[in-house]
Amino acid sequence: MRSAFDRLRHAISFEVIALILVIPAGAILFDVPLHDFGVVGIVSATLATLWNLGYNVLFDLALQRLTGTTLKSRIVRVLHALVFEAGLLMVLLPFIAWYLGISLWDAFVLDIALAAFYLVYSYVFNLIYDTLFPLPEWSQKQAESA
Repeated sequence: MRSAFDRLRHAISFEVIALILVIPAGAILFDVPLHDFGVVGIVSATLATLWNLGYNVLFDLALQRLTGTTLKSRIVRVLHALVFEAGLLMVLLPFIAWYLGISLWDAFVLDIALAAFYLVYSYVFNLIYDTLFPLPEWSQKQAESA
C-alpha cells in the first residue's frame, strides 16, 4: 500500500498538472472567460483531490482484499478511472451549472467533456506515476510471474 505522503504527492501532482492543461483549453473550447473557467477548474480540482485521496485508499483496500495485491492490470486501471469519474460527475454537475449560470444539460455536456479528458489523463498519469514511483511488492509479483 502507498504511504500517506505518496498519496498526497500523487493527488496534488495529478491536479496541478491537469489544471495547467485544462483551464486554458476549457476556456477556449467552451467560450468561457479564463477567470470563470479557472474558478470551475480550481473548485473541481479541490473536490477531485479530496475524492481522489479517499477513493484511492478504498479502491486499493478492495483490490488487495480481492486479489492479494494492489498491482493494477490495464483493465483494472480502466475500471478505476471510470468509477472515479462517475463519482466526481455527481458532485460537480450542480456546482458547474450554478457557477456558470448554465442549464444542467449544458453543465452535463461540459462535465462530460472534462470527464473524457480526465479519463485519458488519469490513465496516462497513473501509468507514468506508477512507473516513476513503483511499490516494492510489484517487482516481487512481476518476478514471480516471469
